[in-house]
Amino acid sequence: MFIQKAWRTAAFGVYGFTQFTKSGFLEHAKKFREEDMQIRLDGKNCLVTGANSGIGFATAEGLASHGATVYMLCRNKERGEAALNQIRSKTGNENVHLEICDLSSINEVKSFATKFTSMDKQLHVLVNNAGLLEHKRETTAEGLELNFAVNVAATYTLTELVMPLLEKAAPDARVITVASGGMYTEPLNKDLQFSEENFDGTRQYARNKRVQVALTEWWAEKYNNGVGFYSMHPGWADTPGVAKSLPGLSEKLSGNLRSNDEGADTVLWLALQPKEKLSSGAFYFDRAEAPKHLKFAGTAASHSQINSIVDSIRSICGLPALG
Repeated sequence: MFIQKAWRTAAFGVYGFTQFTKSGFLEHAKKFREEDMQIRLDGKNCLVTGANSGIGFATAEGLASHGATVYMLCRNKERGEAALNQIRSKTGNENVHLEICDLSSINEVKSFATKFTSMDKQLHVLVNNAGLLEHKRETTAEGLELNFAVNVAATYTLTELVMPLLEKAAPDARVITVASGGMYTEPLNKDLQFSEENFDGTRQYARNKRVQVALTEWWAEKYNNGVGFYSMHPGWADTPGVAKSLPGLSEKLSGNLRSNDEGADTVLWLALQPKEKLSSGAFYFDRAEAPKHLKFAGTAASHSQINSIVDSIRSICGLPALG
């Protein structure tokens, strides 16, 4: 087990330094098709979580520049309003709206979802972007480990509760979840809240991201409702989150980290493409389907646990058990 873990970490490092950096993006971009990004989204409703900075901000701005009506879901009203005004002024699109919700609180997620679904609109695109890497164990007021609460519990709960709006927009609706290449280093693990004694925030974040990728597969298999489900990896981008949570990586790759726009590029691409070009349940990187497991990493078999993991998430979040 130790040898396999060491192999995963080493393989991830080599893969990451060659592919996930700015130079990797520029190399892959040579194959990008300009016409892929010329599609308009006028009349389409999009909800983006964690939209006031980093990849979420770049995604919201990109969607707005393509004519979409964008709902920015942010925790902080002041920062959200500043981001909202910036996007409106840069894109000239006034159909950008701010919604406030602390995603670390499942009760707040439920309240927001109730309010949002009561508007009875079609939802064409949900971008689960909000993410957190907290190195020390922190417990929310609802008793959840903080990384898990934001990265997994909120992502699952929000997606499930806005599903009626996505179904209204079918067959054009899609859910795009911003995962991370960090998930290559961890298999699925039923210990969702990292009960081990020596808490490791980086490992917990990687485990959370592995759950997001497996959930995307699970949703694609479960729902035959005209909604497409896609996970993606933005590469290593120079976001406020990376600078705060992974200062070592930020310093080591200074000048070779992707911009926020480069990190958000595949999110926007997934939002724009005709669905027949995409594969529901797949994991994408730099506008192409990517493997979910590194060779010899021993993570693939773990995905068979997803049904019991979903049952656990539903129980933790106070959602009714699946029939």
